[in-house]
Amino acid sequence: MKPIETIMRTAPVIPVLVIEDAGHAVPIARALVAGGLRVLEVTMRTPVALDVIRAMRGVEGAIVGAGTVTNPDDLKAAIDAGAEFIVSPGLTPRLGEAAVASGVPFLPGTANAADIMLGLDLGLAHFKFFPAATSGGLPALKALAAPFHSAQFCPTGGINLANAAEWLAFDPVLCVGGSWLVGKGVPDEGMIEASARAAAALRG
Repeated sequence: MKPIETIMRTAPVIPVLVIEDAGHAVPIARALVAGGLRVLEVTMRTPVALDVIRAMRGVEGAIVGAGTVTNPDDLKAAIDAGAEFIVSPGLTPRLGEAAVASGVPFLPGTANAADIMLGLDLGLAHFKFFPAATSGGLPALKALAAPFHSAQFCPTGGINLANAAEWLAFDPVLCVGGSWLVGKGVPDEGMIEASARAAAALRG
C-alpha cells in the first residue's frame, strides 16, 4: 500500500479540525486518539494552524496532517511544521507537482472527471471527493468512480454520523472526512472521545 492509503485505512473517519486556539490542540488530539481516531486533519484556515500541528505531533498515537493546503508555499510551511500528510480542497498542476516532488502523502481534492484525470497524470490514485454532498452526493461519486477503477476516495463535506456508513459501504471509499466531531470553544474531552468512539465504530 502507498503511504496515503495506509493513512486512509487507519480509521473510517478523519476528523477535519478548524482550531482557533493553539491551547486546545493537545486536549482535542488526546480525546480523538483515545476514541480511536488517530488520523487528524488540521485545516490551514486559522492563524494558529501550524502551531496546532506542532502541538498535536506531541500526542502519542496521533497522525497529524494539514488540510486546506492550496499552494506550494502552504505545502512547504505545513511540512516544515511536521505535517505527516497533506489534504487539499482541489488540485492544480502547480500544487500537485510540488506535493509529488516533496514525497509527502497527498490527498488532493477532486469533484469531477477532469480533476481525477489530472491526479492520475501526476501518478496519484487516492483522492478527496469534495464538497461531497453538494457535488452530487454518493450517486455522483459512484458515477465518477466507474471509469476510474484504480481510484480510491475520502468523501468530505456534508458527511455526518447519520450518513457516513452509507458512504463507507461503497468499496472505493476508504474513509470519510468529518467536521462534526469537535465543536467550537473550549474542548470537552469526554464528549469528543465519545463522538470519536461512535465514528470509529462505523466500520467495525
